[in-house]
Amino acid sequence: MAETLTGTALFEKEIKKSRFIAQAAPVGTEEEALAFIREVSDSEARHNCWAWKIGAQYRSYDADEPGGTAGRPILQVIEAQGLDRVAVVVTRWFGGIKLGAGGLVRAYGGTAAECLRLAAREEIVERTRISFHCPFSDLALVGARLPSLGALVESETFDAEGAAYVVAVPCDVVPEVLVRLADLTSGRIAGRVVEEAEL
Repeated sequence: MAETLTGTALFEKEIKKSRFIAQAAPVGTEEEALAFIREVSDSEARHNCWAWKIGAQYRSYDADEPGGTAGRPILQVIEAQGLDRVAVVVTRWFGGIKLGAGGLVRAYGGTAAECLRLAAREEIVERTRISFHCPFSDLALVGARLPSLGALVESETFDAEGAAYVVAVPCDVVPEVLVRLADLTSGRIAGRVVEEAEL
């Protein structure tokens, strides 16, 4: 089972007078990955090398380092550590000593690897969306029970009779959640699956 990060992570290292800073974050889309890369890249540094991986999609960038010596090693580290939905940026400030191609691969890959090793992780749980309408009389009970069912509330829209919910639940407990919602409310809630997709 793949893992992602629970939040951002940072690791800094000096290698032969060059300063390397690796920064990593969980991302859900290419847009999120590119936004993170823009946010943490340092305009003062010549080399902001990066890689990201989201499912079958991935990209890497060498940022003026020799081809294949920066972005690709960062991407290989993400994959080697079993991570997904992750972006990593390694920024280098040149210290005057050339590292050579092998040295660059080790420096970028090693800095990224250490950053990811130190980062807090969580298992990626594939989820399915369920929608249902909850009468006002059942709102408190259902609201209190949703977390114990593993449901993450994505939207809650109130109307004259109660609230329309869209919740994301782990794929393997969808039937159980639908039955529990009906049982809790004596059949007043009839949930339905709205989308079979990764969230």
